[in-house]
Amino acid sequence: MSQVLRIGNASGFYGDRFTAWQEMLDGGALDVLTGDYLAELTMLILGRDRMRDSDLGYARTFLRQLEGTLGTAQERGVRIVTNAGGLNPAGLAAAIRSLAERLGLDVRVGYVEGDSLPRPDALTANAYLGAFGIAAAFDADADVVVTGRVTDASLVVGPAIARFGWGRDDLDALAGATVAGHLLECGAQVTGGNFSFFTELPDGGHRPGFPVAELHDDGSSVITKHPGTGGAVTVETVTAQLLYEVGGPAYLGPDVITHLDTVRLAPDGPDRVRVSGVRGTPPPETLKVGVNNLGGFRNSMTFVLCGLDIPAKAALVRRQLEETVGKEGLEFVLARTDHPDTADTETASALLHVHLRDGDKARAGRAFSAAAVELALASYPGCTLTTPPGDATPYGVFTADTVAQDAVAHVAVLPDDTRVPIPPPPLRRSAEPAVGPSVSTGSPSSYPTRRGTLGDVVGARSGDKGGDANLGVWARNDATWAWLRGWLTVERLAELLPETSPLTVERHELPNLRAVNFVIRGLLGPGVAATTRFDPQAKALGELLRSRVVDVPAGLILEATS
Repeated sequence: MSQVLRIGNASGFYGDRFTAWQEMLDGGALDVLTGDYLAELTMLILGRDRMRDSDLGYARTFLRQLEGTLGTAQERGVRIVTNAGGLNPAGLAAAIRSLAERLGLDVRVGYVEGDSLPRPDALTANAYLGAFGIAAAFDADADVVVTGRVTDASLVVGPAIARFGWGRDDLDALAGATVAGHLLECGAQVTGGNFSFFTELPDGGHRPGFPVAELHDDGSSVITKHPGTGGAVTVETVTAQLLYEVGGPAYLGPDVITHLDTVRLAPDGPDRVRVSGVRGTPPPETLKVGVNNLGGFRNSMTFVLCGLDIPAKAALVRRQLEETVGKEGLEFVLARTDHPDTADTETASALLHVHLRDGDKARAGRAFSAAAVELALASYPGCTLTTPPGDATPYGVFTADTVAQDAVAHVAVLPDDTRVPIPPPPLRRSAEPAVGPSVSTGSPSSYPTRRGTLGDVVGARSGDKGGDANLGVWARNDATWAWLRGWLTVERLAELLPETSPLTVERHELPNLRAVNFVIRGLLGPGVAATTRFDPQAKALGELLRSRVVDVPAGLILEATS
């Protein structure tokens, strides 16, 4: 048996590159190919699908992708594991069996269930299960394993448990595989996608390939990609993904707490980064539960305000709409995209975004949007809107809850339909680790400074977790890290990003990565599906921070540009 397990990823979200499954199977040797389709918003979408048809609730795109690749995977001995089962893993498993039969293939399909919790007050409620159910299906020689809501990293950890025979007490190995899973879960984000320094990539970030992890029996790994594919795998691209959607150094999971401050990254050749040193401790007593509910209906209209008196024009629209539809649920956001003394209408214009959320579909629908359009000849000079009147659409609200590990019926359903209960970890922490802000031990440099953008010397990656956002910032060298860790405080962040000022912000240092991670509580309000924020998933927050002009030690800018 090979001492290296090669796991590739072909999907980072529901809607990722359709051809990636074929590209990964054709591009090089693999033992396992994973596909991650689930996010908090995706569970809401699947929940609405299931309301219309109880046979749905899974990612149907995956079936279409599998139709052209299942035979190739079986021919090459590549096993598949995916969370595309969503809210109906049994339904997707049955659909795969039907597809295999139609294609004339003998495919062994297993699935994992038990994440769906009975919550009459919720549209969906799903516990984040661990990796041992996947491992049980692999141990039973499944060719394809389908899950519902497991942690994203479990898609990688499960096959590694089966290959290397890890037990519940192999915490460091489980933690190492968890890091590998976290690095693979978002697909091309670890091979140069969404990378701060994309202009430095060999192909300018044109079409990054999907990643591969070479796992070893001690939990260490090498992150790489198939030869000849675009993008790059460097210590910095791996650092960027490692900082994505994480909180404090103690990364909680159902099988292990992974300590991100122990991760060590080192180059291992072209497009190869070695991940080692990861330490793990027993998991918490509880599992995270993602809960989705329908929050009501919403609608938006955008007014174009050109030229002079922009604030007064916005104030007039506000008075007129509040008088017509009432104040409740209305939100006005003025985006000052206008420039003074310009000869072009577009660059002379600001945008007034008006949002309405309400439990009454009629009020949020045409009653609101038609009221906005009716102002066209009776409001500010130059009044125009970007869209015609439209109907309201439903929106969802995501909240996070917990449930005791031993209260969840985690079950692996093997290819022969045998049901194998997966017991919870025998050793668990009685309390979760503290996640309060860390204290910087660095100090700002006293060297001469010059004005420059923060992005001249640091990279950043940001994302969403329910109503919260995370913002990871890393230094490109030791000298920059010595400055950054003392300079970029919570208070400094509030100066640079004023919208964070009234919020609770946690700050965590990851010295091995030369990085600081901020968790910004409540930035996204009721979550991605409901927020009216311009950047609803906080994906651009890191780039906004990098664009700010600050006083940077002159030597750091020279070193970064040399």
